[in-house]
Amino acid sequence: RWREDFDRAAETGQNAHRLSVEWSRIQPTPDTWDEEALEKYRAMLRGLKERGIMPMVTLHHFTDPLWLGELGGWETEAVVPLFEKYVHKTVDALKEYCALWCTINEPTGYALNGYVAGSVDSFPPGKNDLKLAMRVQANLIRGHAAAYRAIHLIQPEARVGFAHHYRSIAPDHAWSPLDKWAARNFFDGINIGFPSALAEGVMRSPIGSVRIPEAKGTQDYFGFNYYTREYVTFDLRKPGTLFGRNFYRKDAELSDDGFLAIEPDGMFEGLKWVARTFPNLPILVAENGVNSADDSMRPRYIAQHIHQMWRAVNFNWHIKGYFHWSLVDNFEWSFGWKYRFGLWGLDVDTQKRIRRPSVDLYAEICRENGLSSEMVQKYCPEVFDKVFPS
Repeated sequence: RWREDFDRAAETGQNAHRLSVEWSRIQPTPDTWDEEALEKYRAMLRGLKERGIMPMVTLHHFTDPLWLGELGGWETEAVVPLFEKYVHKTVDALKEYCALWCTINEPTGYALNGYVAGSVDSFPPGKNDLKLAMRVQANLIRGHAAAYRAIHLIQPEARVGFAHHYRSIAPDHAWSPLDKWAARNFFDGINIGFPSALAEGVMRSPIGSVRIPEAKGTQDYFGFNYYTREYVTFDLRKPGTLFGRNFYRKDAELSDDGFLAIEPDGMFEGLKWVARTFPNLPILVAENGVNSADDSMRPRYIAQHIHQMWRAVNFNWHIKGYFHWSLVDNFEWSFGWKYRFGLWGLDVDTQKRIRRPSVDLYAEICRENGLSSEMVQKYCPEVFDKVFPS
């Protein structure tokens, strides 16, 4: 169905589309490559180019080949040359149609969900070992650095980065030193390690630092994923998360099943943090969206977050692109088909796509390259005064 889906992307006026390739399809065993899989990916990228859409290809989006897990996965530094070999093969095959690469999607989330807060049923391997999580993240950094150099060796003009899940974190009580301390640990543990390694060659975390000098300077843009803001309070019962307990405010507007709190200001805060911390890097918003099966929340979520991006652009911060998550309902890594993020809905049994009303708003934003008061009044008048205060 990819041809139809790419037609839908073109219909909404998108001039760029982010997608991922699957390592286990391309390299089903350590010693074999699936050339048919690579040719299919070539056809897909060619299809985007034919529709006037620039591809952004993600090379690792949470999943690993089973054979890699049997070898120790990202727990062992031996993964680095294996990842580099896969990246080299893939980029060499697809370079004709793509020059914008994301090496790894949300590497900190991969490490923390799989090795601190995960369960084997939802986010393998489901371990609970903070030090091991830091080792995994360090190896992901080494893998990214090796991939960055491999890509530029093949394609010097390429733009290469990773996608960072920025988590907006605030203390529950701004007056409480303990809440502020716990919130700072959360923020640093989630937001600092991977970016600091690429900027300085040192992975920094609340439990120590790791020197990874080969990672310094291996980033051509900052990939920024944003969904929500969380609050943190000090809690002695939570040593595994450095005595911090995170939650959404009781008065927050929540998405389906309370999965996300709608906190648009956190997006501006995050863009400001990136622009000030990494002033020489262009910023690509690589993911932003909300789970809303009936589409009732999505129009105002889109409008409010595009508005926050507009605020950031007015400060001359180098924001160069925005990718909505997602075009069609996706399989959520920890929750399956439970949460629906797509502009188009998906009937899992029939694979039928269902056009949601928010498609029309997003199409207008793409065509006009901006958000107008008329759009907000038409699609989400309930937030007009928030987006365009008098």
